[in-house]
This record gives sequence, C-alpha cells and structure tokens, in this order.
Amino acid sequence: MAGRIEDYALIGDMQTAALVCRDGTADWLCLPRFDSHAVFAGLLGTEEHGFWRLGPARAEGTEPAKADRRRYRGDSLVLESEWDTPRGTVRVTDFMPPRDGAPQLIRIVEGVSGRVPMRSELRMRFSYGRVTPWVHKVDNRTVAVAGPDSVWLDTEADTYGKNLTTYSDFTVGPGDRVAFTISWQPSHHEPPALPEPENSLEATELFWREWVDQCTYHGPYREAVVRSLITLKALTYAPTGGIVAAPTTSLPEEIGGVRNWDYRYTWLRDAAITLSSLLRTGYREEARAWREWLLRAVAGDPENLQIMYGIAGERELGEAELDWLPGYENSTPVRVGNGAANQLQLDVYGEVTEALHLAHMTGLTRNDYAMGLQLKLIEYLEKHWEEPDEGIWEVRGPRRHFVHSKVMAWVAVDRTIKLVESGDVEGPLERWRELRDEIHRDVCERGYDKERNTFTQSYGSKELDASLLLIPQMGFLPPDDKRVIGTIEAIQRELSTEDGFILRYPTEGEDAGVDGLAGDEGAFLACSFWMADDLAMIGRVDEARRLFEKLLSLRNDLGLLAEEWDSNLQRQVGNFPQAFSHVPLIDTALRLTASGAYVG
Repeated sequence: MAGRIEDYALIGDMQTAALVCRDGTADWLCLPRFDSHAVFAGLLGTEEHGFWRLGPARAEGTEPAKADRRRYRGDSLVLESEWDTPRGTVRVTDFMPPRDGAPQLIRIVEGVSGRVPMRSELRMRFSYGRVTPWVHKVDNRTVAVAGPDSVWLDTEADTYGKNLTTYSDFTVGPGDRVAFTISWQPSHHEPPALPEPENSLEATELFWREWVDQCTYHGPYREAVVRSLITLKALTYAPTGGIVAAPTTSLPEEIGGVRNWDYRYTWLRDAAITLSSLLRTGYREEARAWREWLLRAVAGDPENLQIMYGIAGERELGEAELDWLPGYENSTPVRVGNGAANQLQLDVYGEVTEALHLAHMTGLTRNDYAMGLQLKLIEYLEKHWEEPDEGIWEVRGPRRHFVHSKVMAWVAVDRTIKLVESGDVEGPLERWRELRDEIHRDVCERGYDKERNTFTQSYGSKELDASLLLIPQMGFLPPDDKRVIGTIEAIQRELSTEDGFILRYPTEGEDAGVDGLAGDEGAFLACSFWMADDLAMIGRVDEARRLFEKLLSLRNDLGLLAEEWDSNLQRQVGNFPQAFSHVPLIDTALRLTASGAYVG
C-alpha cells in the first residue's frame, strides 16, 4: 500500500520526477518525460504495478521500516534518508542528475555505523503497471525491455531474479558505499553509457547550489521560499520551458472519491503565476524560457487559446481511464490526459496578459511577437467576454458567468491599455478604455450581492468562491473598498474550515454541485494563501501572519505541499507536489515581508 501523500519526497531532473516514500520505496516514476507512461505506478495501485524499494533488510512478511531521519542535502533536490537499526545506521542518497544523456535515477547506500544488512527490490512494470517487461542480463548489466522502452540497472552488488522482481542483498559497514542506477533508453538504441554515480552526485549538488545562489530574496521565511522555488524549478521541463502543475496524476482531492485528475501538463494559469514568482525572486532565464514556450504553444492560433497544453506545447490531451489500477487508497477512476483542455476559461486571458505585462515591466528582453499576442488576445476578448465559461476551477457542470472570469477579462484589457500608454505598441486606446469601464460596471452590477455585501461566484448566484479574493490583488478594486472587505469577511464565514483554511466553493456531498461532480474536497491551499494576502492588504497583518505560518506548518518534513488539506483526516490530498500551492506561498511571504508582518 502506498504511503500518505506527505510521506513522499520529490526528486527530479527537470524532465521527469520520482516520488520516494519515507520507507525507501520509489512508488512513482514516468520515463522519459513527466507525461510518459509510468515505470513505477505503485502509488496508484499495488506493488504489482511497479516500485523500487531500497532499505534495511527485513523479515519476510513484515512491513519495511520508515527512515528515522530524512532531509534534502542543503538547498538541493538530493534526498538523504537514514535508518537506525539494531545493527547500525545506514544512509541512502537518492537523486536524478540534470540530464546529459539518458535519464537516470541514482541511489547510493552508505554505511554510517555498525554493519547493516540491506535489500534492493526492483519491480519494473511498463505502461502504468500493465506490461511486465522481459528482464535479462547484457554484459553484466540488467535490462528490462518492453516495446519501445528499456530500463537498465547498473550496480556492483550481486543481483538475482525472483517472482518477476530483481533483488540485491548486501551488507554495508562504516564508509562503505554501494550505488544503484537505473537508466531509460529507447529499446532500439544502443545501451546507455555506464553511469558514474559519485561524479553525478557532485555535479547535481553543484547544479542546485549555483541555481539557488541566483535567488535575490533574502528576507524572512527564506527557507520556505527557497524550497518552493526549487520545487518549481523541478516541475519545469527544461527542453521547452513548460511548467507542469504537478508530476502526478489522480492523487485524490477526496480520499476514496472521484475528483482525480492528471496534472502533468502546463496550465497557462499556473505557469503564468509561476513566472510572476520567478521574476520577483531573480529567475529571469526561467521566465524568458516560459514566455518562449507560450509563444510557441499559442503560435498562429491565439483565438483558440487552450487553458492547458502538453509540456512541449501539444494540444491534444485526450482523457482516458486506466481501469486496471485500483487508485490511490481506492480512489477511482485513475485518469490520464485531461478533458478540461478544451474548456472555455476566460480568466486565462487575464493571467497570460498579466504575466506578459509583468515580464515587460521588469525589463525582460523585448519580444515584439509577445506584444502582438497580447493585442490578439484583447481582440478576442472584445468579442467574447460577455459569454459564460467553465471558470478557473474547470467545472464540469453548465457554463456560467463567473465573476472571477470577468474580473480577469478586465485585467487583460487594463494591462494592455497600460502597454499602449507606455508607447511600446499602438492600439485603439479610447475603445479599450470604454471596454474596461464596461466590464468593470458589469461585474459590480451583476456579480455583487448588495444585501450580503459580497461578490458572488457567478452572476445571479448566492454561492461564494475563493477566487473572489483576487479582486484586490489584481487591482480591480482597492483593498479598502467596503465591497472587498465584505467579500473577504463573507468567505471567512462561509468557506472556512474549522481549522481556518479556505475551501474553493461549496460542494454538495453525494449530490452534484456547481462543478457537476459528487463528493467533497479538502481546503484548497492556494485559496488559503490568498486569504492571508488579502488580510495583509486590508491591514489585518497579524491575522495574516498567523494564517500564513499555520499554512507553513502543513508542509511535510521536506517543505512540500499537495493541492489541498483534508481538515477531517488531517492530511494532504490532491496531486503532489503542487505548483499552485508553492507559488502563492512565495507570493504571500513576499507580501508579508513588505508589510512588516513578520515577527522573528
């Protein structure tokens, strides 16, 4: 059985990622890309669907021991796990070197004290656990082959096969180091080069040390900010600059429920806010790469802007269910692909335009096509902003006039007006100013409940929506506007859990709610960070700081966050780790630091 979501650590090479549990089991790994088929899919099934466990040997039929300690080595993505056993202490170092050739997962066992018997159990299953490969030896190397894929195991330790699993039993004493490496290669290619684990470890540490040194933020909460930045970098697909929302699929938003989605794609919304955080912490090259990815993905067809694309800009992300996988803690269905790619979400136009505006304002090298794209997006919005859409939360119920979508349409027009006013491009300034005023007036008249003094989820509805917290942050209304304060207080009353975190919107349990789905979900962490931002903006900075630090306490021992928090079960839920949780963590830390809310 897979561990709790927060029991996992992330390692990756900026092209794919693995999740390693506290007991030394790699339960999730897609090769060679984030969105490739999984070689280890035990996270969403059982051990029969693929895993790699490396830790102290144990008696047959007993549970593997969890590490007594684990940490990332400094500001890096190199994981160290240590076990104290009756026979001594042992350390396992796990990492994936930034790719220069075949993708590799390297695991180095090091004896610390005593003499500790160890075992490696490697069960490779291709195509999300459905295909058992042909495993054989080639020149003392173990290779698993199925169709187009091959995975090579290299180690100096003796190995043997049993029950369609590759084992290695060995003992380490003080200073002993035994390395294991798996490398992926197309099965029709020559074998990958022999790995050099120790050199790769040194190079990987150097890479992360040099990357973190570029961070310009040195204020309070720096540890949390830097770990979040490292996580965002790990979720970036280096060849293209695309940023995945998470490296996993179908980790449930409700344990045992149906809200299980594939997040291994690039949402324009998530990527745009990620760009904002990167720019404000000194990472201009990543921001430039994302802008280039965006221009390639949208090229030639801005009128049909999708809400998400593949990591190389692919448009076809057809959704399917993997019925042979029982799901994480029996949460089904397990989905790959994402049918929401073809939804209409008007807020995306605002997020993309805001990101391009910020890139321009912070001095990112001028790109005339980016400016032209911004004008094209506004031309589309002029014709379509009055239409209903599926909104920021990708509801699978009927389209509505979501207030947040209209607000972000206003943002798109407002930022483009500022671009024209700067003299960098030409456009129909007066016409767009009238459009901006029209959208603003429409939202304030049709999306605001005067009796309750709050904006609502959609025109004519009574429901609230946490995305309304972005109204002051986007500059749609000033923080001291009574309608803004009323909305913040209404969300606190109606969408807050008992422990003070914020739900996205009301759900209806067994009945289909506004999102067209049955079941409930956890508190959405991004929304809770937005609440902390808003509280700081309206002067309630002590309350904002307390909420922020409470949110920080939800991170696992390695500083990682999933998408949501289940207040009833007191555990993380949803895909993991989640960019849309780590980005607002960074933003809120920066805002609280600027407001002087930090108390050391």
